[in-house]
Amino acid sequence: MTKNLHLRPLEKSDLEFMHNMRVKSDVMDYWFEEPYTTLEKMNTMYENSQDNDSHRQFILYQNDERIGYVGLFDIETRHRNAEFGIMIAPEHQGKGYAADATRLTVEYGFNKVNLRKLYLYVDEVNEKAVHIYKKLGFQVDGTLREHYFVNGEYHDAYVMSLLRKDYTFGQ
Repeated sequence: MTKNLHLRPLEKSDLEFMHNMRVKSDVMDYWFEEPYTTLEKMNTMYENSQDNDSHRQFILYQNDERIGYVGLFDIETRHRNAEFGIMIAPEHQGKGYAADATRLTVEYGFNKVNLRKLYLYVDEVNEKAVHIYKKLGFQVDGTLREHYFVNGEYHDAYVMSLLRKDYTFGQ
């Protein structure tokens, strides 16, 4: 595990860092979203989300440096599942942070939120992400054919999930 890698709740002071990632197409294409937002809009979304218990949003950092963002979204308390998402800042990609950040978030979801299942959507051409998810125990549940429009063409996406009973803690 990458040393000194931590999660802390997203704060208003992190929004400029988030905005810098959200306006980059090489980041947002993997979120299947346009790289289009304003800092003002992000401030509004942040303020509106403060009473929403169905999301857990974190800044990933090492020592005092922000590395990325992870989250658990649409947390279902009855069914005990949530969607997982991750965004690593471009200057920190390729350094092994994604696997460790995923592991930290999975363990938070299972151990702190008492989730039973995490799921995600990933572009099938994002081979590095698919490899990381499989390495941590996520399985492909199915393929959404030509589901997302990215860079002028439709892409297939995998739906992947991880059950708590299948996860090996501390791997």
